[in-house]
Amino acid sequence: MEDIYKMILTMNLMPLIVVVVGTFLGILFKRYLFSKLKNLSDSSSWKGDDVVVNAIDSVIVFWFFLGSLSVAFNDINFGDPYNGYASKIILSFLVMSMTVTASRVSLGFLDVWSKNNSSLPSTGIFKGLINATIFSLGFLFILQSFGISITPLITALGVGGLAVSLALKDTLSDLFGGINILLSKTMKEGDYVELSNGYQGYVKNIGWRYTTIQERANNVISIPNSVLSGSVSKNYTSMDAAFRVPIQIGVSYDSDLDHVEKIALEVAGKIYEELDCVSKDYKPTIRFREFADSSINFFIYFQGKKFGDHNVILNAFIKKLHKRFQQENIEIPYPIRTVIHKNEAKN
Repeated sequence: MEDIYKMILTMNLMPLIVVVVGTFLGILFKRYLFSKLKNLSDSSSWKGDDVVVNAIDSVIVFWFFLGSLSVAFNDINFGDPYNGYASKIILSFLVMSMTVTASRVSLGFLDVWSKNNSSLPSTGIFKGLINATIFSLGFLFILQSFGISITPLITALGVGGLAVSLALKDTLSDLFGGINILLSKTMKEGDYVELSNGYQGYVKNIGWRYTTIQERANNVISIPNSVLSGSVSKNYTSMDAAFRVPIQIGVSYDSDLDHVEKIALEVAGKIYEELDCVSKDYKPTIRFREFADSSINFFIYFQGKKFGDHNVILNAFIKKLHKRFQQENIEIPYPIRTVIHKNEAKN
């Protein structure tokens, strides 16, 4: 203990000065030189350089600190084997910071790529896989730097892979189910889907195990990816945003169908002109469909610009058509049933 105390007293302050100066240079570099590089990236149209610059911005001073610390330790003799440990610890911190930076850059590029062409959705499952890969490589590199052989570890992982796959059968099934959903592009985040079990809503996230769907009532449903990938689903959000809106109406058998058709098309024409959500590339059409029990049924077809417009179109058209039918004395009949009592039938 006395020897350590004498060593501290007799040690010069040069290593400390090196660390302070190196860190200060890092602060100056970030504030003056790196800030100009950041301004250049902000002014460019490509978002990839912003991703790289923002990722490095948070660690650049730390890298200067580690570099100056490495130089300072060269002038300090801790004795064997501590000299080697000091450099390995510095290298470990450097690898960890570079791993975090690589993760941020990779996830940033994934977001940029998904926004540009949507060929690979930026979802939790892909982000998780990227993070797991990058941090695993960083961890293995740190072990290797400390002289710990990673070959037995990799071998053990390979041997234990079968046992793990059996133990995590459901989890792996959900994982690959989620990957299948994303690669097949049957649905993506933001799509409005309806499932065979009756659930419908907006896809909020496709994760490792579950896909979350938010209903119109803001209820969130979590569905295992393996179940979702194997079920029948209807995706209302397609590449063609236009959405067909059929509206069924029934009129009395005593009605003049030519007159009914004329009035319905006039009302539909007003909706076509007044509502911005109605596609102007498709004019409303009418088709008589069937002789029902109490009415002659027909459909009016609109086309909305996107899914969700059908509620606005339905609301406006039904109110206007009902009012116009009342003015024209066109009857919308109620269902009629004849009830025969057994006693009356005997008499």
